[in-house]
Amino acid sequence: MQVPKTNAARLLDAAGISYTLVPYEVDEEHLEASHVAEQLGEDLDRVFKTLVLRGDRNGLFVCVIPGSLEVDLKVAARISGNKSCAMIHVKELLPLTGYIRGGCSPIGMKKPLPTFLHESAFLWDRIYVSAGVRGLQVCIAPQALKDFIGADIYPL
Repeated sequence: MQVPKTNAARLLDAAGISYTLVPYEVDEEHLEASHVAEQLGEDLDRVFKTLVLRGDRNGLFVCVIPGSLEVDLKVAARISGNKSCAMIHVKELLPLTGYIRGGCSPIGMKKPLPTFLHESAFLWDRIYVSAGVRGLQVCIAPQALKDFIGADIYPL
């Protein structure tokens, strides 16, 4: 099966970063990370979701966290230099990032946003993040991802 190159994959190629594109079966009713992990036959803690939030002081930022976790808004606000924050509305996702729900990648957003990669990513040799479309994941070394997107660490 021919796997299409996404913008995220092209950016990684251009930077010479090693990764693998891994397709999975999409279920429009179940876009959550647990479905992706199940389809990949992987641990839910190894499949990371990309969440876009808005802080009250510093505007938009991104948290990349394991599929098993919910974002802790107090921690997210603190690490991003905000007093409070909230998830953006799903209808804002495409215009702000260029990505849709279930296909939001931390790689290649419309404009770079401050990004926080959950510390647990470094428990794995490789993690999965969205390749920028539903049905396709990037399997990549966490340090390579952190360095490429310029992420800070989201503490445990």
